[in-house]
Order: sequence, then structure tokens, then C-alpha cells
Amino acid sequence: MQPNLMINDAEWDKLISDVAFYFEDLTLKRGFQYYKQKRVKSLRMISSRRIMAVVEGREDYAVSLELDHLTESHCDCPVQGPCKHMAAVLMNVAESQERSVNMLANAKAVIDRKKTEVLEASAAAGVSGSRREQAQKLAGLIPGATVAQWREYMALLTAPMAQSVRNPQYSGRALSAIMEVQADLAPAAALLFQLNAHLFILESLIQPLPPNHAGTLSSSSYSLGYYTSIAVSELKEAVTRLMKSGLPLASEPEEWPRVRETLDYVQLEMLTESRDRLREQPYFSFCYDRLWNHWIAPNTSGSELYLEELDALRERASGLGAAANRSALLLAESRMYFYLNDDKAAWERLAAASERPGLHPDELMGFLPPLAEAGHWSRLAAWLEATGPLLNSRLYNLQGYAAYWEDAVRHLPEAEPQMWNTLSGMLPLSQDIYEEKLLAAGKWREWMDYQLAAGKEPSDFRVSDLQPVEKNAPELLLPFYHQAAERFVLEKNRHSYKAAVKLLKRLAKLYKKMKREARWEEFLDAFTARHSRLRALQEELRKGKLIP
Repeated sequence: MQPNLMINDAEWDKLISDVAFYFEDLTLKRGFQYYKQKRVKSLRMISSRRIMAVVEGREDYAVSLELDHLTESHCDCPVQGPCKHMAAVLMNVAESQERSVNMLANAKAVIDRKKTEVLEASAAAGVSGSRREQAQKLAGLIPGATVAQWREYMALLTAPMAQSVRNPQYSGRALSAIMEVQADLAPAAALLFQLNAHLFILESLIQPLPPNHAGTLSSSSYSLGYYTSIAVSELKEAVTRLMKSGLPLASEPEEWPRVRETLDYVQLEMLTESRDRLREQPYFSFCYDRLWNHWIAPNTSGSELYLEELDALRERASGLGAAANRSALLLAESRMYFYLNDDKAAWERLAAASERPGLHPDELMGFLPPLAEAGHWSRLAAWLEATGPLLNSRLYNLQGYAAYWEDAVRHLPEAEPQMWNTLSGMLPLSQDIYEEKLLAAGKWREWMDYQLAAGKEPSDFRVSDLQPVEKNAPELLLPFYHQAAERFVLEKNRHSYKAAVKLLKRLAKLYKKMKREARWEEFLDAFTARHSRLRALQEELRKGKLIP
């Protein structure tokens, strides 16, 4: 290292602050590992504030650091924005200046501690003025704050509502209080602030009492009330609308640290939320899905970020121990393999995650929209085939799943056999959409065979339900009606005789339509003779004008 680089105390404090804002905590920890493993090579000065180095990773990566403007730094690795290679070089710089490498590796904790001290001092002194004046003072801190600090401000601003009933009105008031302090932020930063505000309120709805508060209900036993559930549903809809606009990270790459900090928070909540009740998709699993699908994946090229998230998930789950939900972990891993185009690995984890308590159907369906939107029809068909058997909830409407099959087959006709095999393999759960598609495709014989195999009776259908078959393949209904009429006769009561006669009259129309009246007369004569001792049946046949 050239001796002309000197970092004074003020510059060191600024560097700690910049690193805390620009780097994700997990990235710093991995950079520290690279530093300890001495992976930084060829460190040299280009100018008094610019440093170049080579860092050994999966391959050798060239790093260029601008100490005064970290956002202008660069690394050749696939990660967009700050990475572990850059962090490792910074720690080598700290060592050369005889500064605390540990302080740099824990920059976020250092800055958070300082910010907490300032807030505590402010609270101890008593912030003068109304809450609006206090909010205006806090607004000036928001543009340079971390996500963790944003959450501190949100907690301070919503504190007066701590004892409020958790309902949609509470959500609206809390969101208004938080947005009141929103400073002049660039588009991406503003979207991230709004998302974190919604996440903050979502957490307050799901866990309305502090973790150590006496009487707090555990996540496994806490059940949301009716109005709280409405508020949560409205928040989820708001999050969906917010994320659909996309996140302009290409023009604001300096927001990647906040994206990663938001992801880190959502990841933790997702891995620890309860899955005992799966009548709706777990809340933070929903947010994790949307965050990757709408904001992170569209701004990511290459595989590095997905591989890092796999490492982060496993490291977080290992640290959580028994508190980590296995199904949530496997689902998150499958999502990363999905983005890596390793579908086999993704399906293996989804199958394991679907074991009890399992996954909500919406979590499985979440893999399909990106494929349909991208027009990847062959891959969509493969995913439909893999996920269909895992949709095992009878409470779930499969019409959306069926619609994806229609899109896939319309664009890729050769995928139709996959569809039929999958739907038949999902019976009886897929019964409604299977029958509907058989009729729509004009597969009359297959439809009829299924009804006979399932033990269905003509009385299970409305007349209008059977009209398409009567019109297009009336001969298929003959055994259906014949068998049902014979079963009614065997019951030997007046009501069943009347039902048998109704079916016989429908049979007469079918034979006439097929121009096989002679065959009908032959059958009716044999039927009447065979049951000649059943006087009540004979009476019903006469009333129906089937016999004289």
C-alpha cells in the first residue's frame, strides 16, 4: 500500500457511515471472511482517494474503490452494486491505516448505536412542539437513513396509536402519520420508503404487542380478528399495487443497500411466521414473493445474487435453529432455483415443502405468472405438470390453474397430452376443471367414461349439462341411461319407478334422434315383459304413455 494515503478521524467516521448505508450487513460479514482468508491481491493506489485491487472469488474480480464516493465504486463480479469483494478491499484499507477492521465489518451496528443514542437523548430532553413539528424535524433525517432507522422513525410516529384497535382505520391513520414525514426522495427511494411503511404496519397488525410484553400471544397461537384480517388483506392489496410499478434501480443503483436491508427483514419474518393455518397465504411469504418477482429479479442479471440469497437463507435458518420454518425455507430456496433455471432442484424442494403443514396454493401458483408473461410456454407447461399434484387443498379454486393450462396449450399445442395426464392424475380434486375441459375439447367418450367410472347418475346432472353430449354423441348416453333406469327399478318403490320412466322417455328421444326406433321398440318390449309382475311400474309406464 502506498504511504501517501491517510485517513483522518473525520474521514474515517464518514467512511463508516457510507459503508453502513451502502453495504448490506451480510455482505460485510462475507467481505470480512474474504479479508481473513487473504483473498485480496494486488492492492494499489491509482490516486489519493482511488484504490484498485484483485479479489479471489469464483474467479478473479477487479475492484475499483472511490473512498469519497462509494456509489461510484465498481467490481467485475455479477452483483450490481456493493459486493463482498469491495467490502474485503475496504477492510484491507482499514488494516493499512491501523483502523478497526471489526468496526468496518459491523458498520451498521455502529451507526445504529449512534442513531439510537441521538434518539434517546432527544426523547430524554423532550422534543418541543407538536407531533407535526417533530415529524418535520425527522423528515430531514430520512433521505440519509437506513431502513432500520426508517423503522425507528415509524415506531416513534405511530407510538400514540399503540393502544388502538387493529382495524382498517388504524392502518389508514398509521400510514398517514408515517407519510407525513416522507422527505423529498428520489423515485426508487420513495417506493422503498412506502413499502417499508406498509411492512411496518403489517407487522403491527399481525403482532400488535411488543415481543416481551406481558400477555403477548405467540405466533403459533395468535389468531387475527375479523377487522384485523380485513386490514391485513387491504395492506396486501396495497403492496401488490405498489410493486407493480417496478423499482427504477438502474437509474438509482445507490438504493441497492436499502433493497437488501428490506429483503433481509422480510426474509427473517418469512422464515419465522406461523404456517399452522393455511386458509390464506402467509403474509411475509407473500411479501417475499412479490419483492423478488417485481423488484429484485427484473433488476438482476446473472446468477450471483440468487446464489448469495441461497447462502443467506441457509445461514439465517441455521442461526434460527428450530424457530426456522422448514416449509418456508424450502419454498424460498425453490424460488432461487427457479430464477437460476434449475427447475428440477426447485421442484424437489417444493415437493418436500408441501408436506404437512405444507404450502398455500397461492405460493405454488406464484411461480406461473412470470413464465406466462415472458412467453416461456414449454417451461410453463412443465411447471404446471410439476405443481398441479401439489395443489391439494379442496378449498382452493383451480380455475386460475386451468387458465394457465389453456394459455400454454394455445401457444404450444404439443403440450396438450401433458395437460390431460396432469389433470387426470389430480382427480378427484381436479374433477370440475377436468370435466369442463373434456366437454370444451369435445372429448365426449372420455367424459362419459369418467362419469361411469365415478359412479355418477343422470340425476346428478341438470338436463342442460347433458345437452352437449346428447347433441354431439348421443350414443354415449345410452348405457348411462339404461344402467340408471335398471337401478331405479331394483329399488322397487313408486318414487324410483317414476324416475325410471323419466329416463326411459329420454332414451326414447335419443333412439329417435339416432333413427333407431326399431331398436327402441325391441328394448321396451323386453323391458316391459321382464318387469311384468311389478304392477306399480306398469302403471307408471302407462302414465308416461310408453305402453298402451
